[in-house]
Amino acid sequence: MSSIIVRGLDDAVKQQLAAQAKEHGRSMEAEVRYILIRAARRPHIGMALLAAAQEAGGVEELPVPARDDVARSVDFG
Repeated sequence: MSSIIVRGLDDAVKQQLAAQAKEHGRSMEAEVRYILIRAARRPHIGMALLAAAQEAGGVEELPVPARDDVARSVDFG
């Protein structure tokens, strides 16, 4: 198994994670692991919609362009 370290986490976020973990009867590490696993397994909404449309019919040959853009963070400052 791999490990990661998250630096610069706001104290309020850590406190919220601790409270959430306690509420769910887990350690904070187990809570964060659960959150990350759920987030990583979430389907891509665009691909899910394409699959639904293909099941409905009429879009079998719809081209799906490759993405070459890079995700950007939002600057609220």
